[in-house]
Amino acid sequence: MAIQFEQALQDYPHQRAGAARQPDGVDQSDRRVPINLRQSGPTPVEMLISTRVRKSPYWHLSYEAGCWRATVYNRMYHPRGYVHPEDGGAMVEYDSLVHDVTLWNVAVERQIQVKGPDAEAFVNYVITRDATRIKPMRGKYVILCNEDGGILNDPVLLRIAEDEFWFSLSDSDLELWLRGVNLGKRFDVSIAEIDVAPVQIQGPKSEALMVDLFGDEVRQLPYYGLMAGQVAGHDVIVSQTGFTGEKGYEIYLRDATLHAEDLWYTVLRAGEPHNLRVIAPAHHRRIAAGILSWGQDIDQETLPFQCNLAYQVPRNKEADYIGKAHLEAVRAQIEAGQPPFRQIMVGLAFGGTPVTDYANDFWLISESPGADAVGYVTSPWYSPELQSNIALGYVPYELRHLGTAVTVKLPPEYAAPDGSLEVAATVVEVPFRPSVNPNARERARSKGIDFAD
Repeated sequence: MAIQFEQALQDYPHQRAGAARQPDGVDQSDRRVPINLRQSGPTPVEMLISTRVRKSPYWHLSYEAGCWRATVYNRMYHPRGYVHPEDGGAMVEYDSLVHDVTLWNVAVERQIQVKGPDAEAFVNYVITRDATRIKPMRGKYVILCNEDGGILNDPVLLRIAEDEFWFSLSDSDLELWLRGVNLGKRFDVSIAEIDVAPVQIQGPKSEALMVDLFGDEVRQLPYYGLMAGQVAGHDVIVSQTGFTGEKGYEIYLRDATLHAEDLWYTVLRAGEPHNLRVIAPAHHRRIAAGILSWGQDIDQETLPFQCNLAYQVPRNKEADYIGKAHLEAVRAQIEAGQPPFRQIMVGLAFGGTPVTDYANDFWLISESPGADAVGYVTSPWYSPELQSNIALGYVPYELRHLGTAVTVKLPPEYAAPDGSLEVAATVVEVPFRPSVNPNARERARSKGIDFAD
């Protein structure tokens, strides 16, 4: 049944929400719980701030800095806007990111510590990449899968010491999974969330700001390298990482509950000569870099082969890990021309009014105007550099090839100048824009291989 949400007016959100229906043209028969594809629109509802959801050590500081909206991430309030829409909104924050330097409260990246004599063996069993190749004071972007190959989390993994790792989480309860795994495996490790809260320092002037905080040593820090330091006399770990394709760092504050204000205000003062702005995580830039958001682009039913993460499944890891047998069987099916899934992620460039804020729904994709939906958009935004809307989305496997023409069904607020809600889209290469530091997938591709160690 075709969706008739186009008839609902922006000024009547209840009518628009009430008109939303789940499309039956998008084949999700390979999922146990289909993605909710109803187009219910913005549905303005105030978030209840209470003790049931945690406030991070930086929450009050974010509010003081102008945070006006938030979401919930890892059961914490997560700032998602500082500049109001009438003042330019998220695109003003984007300008600061790509031209100056920005400070993000990302304490929702909760740190799960795995420590003990078997730490390397345990971590190697729960991630797909080879943990034995991660040296102390280095990190990697990794995925953890369940026994069916579904992605449970895609954290940055920090190796703090020979016997200590930190999982810097995306949005799922990984600590519960890790503890459950070890109930059966009995590795000699401790597993716990620790009082460490990171902030991100992102943008082309980030290195200059970090030099002011930590000295010239930070210039030598490699991509995914770590160094110990202090801010305002408090111990931190610094990494050259981040949720953008820009130059950037993360500062992981130990005993964050006690020292959050000292770190926050010290960074703000150091940032003044660099035109520092406090902003929300820059999804516009991470989409352009091809960086995924767990819960939005992927979940526990998504296989790495469906979402540009095939490189996270190495062909040369001898040790067993959770999901290995299933993932290797899936790869064999794909190489035989019989993938065991219906939808695959692609990059899209599409028309319409510039998308300058978060989407309220997974917008639908059809093969042509007026046709039933066959896929859906997960992460859309406007790219000023490309002068185009861009998106990550899922389409039927046979529509995955670059240059394939499809149609994106937009909500009224992003209609084309002629009022059309169905706009032309083209499957394009991901990443949409190069990053300052190419990721492991892009480095592997440049070497002519399809996996990373």
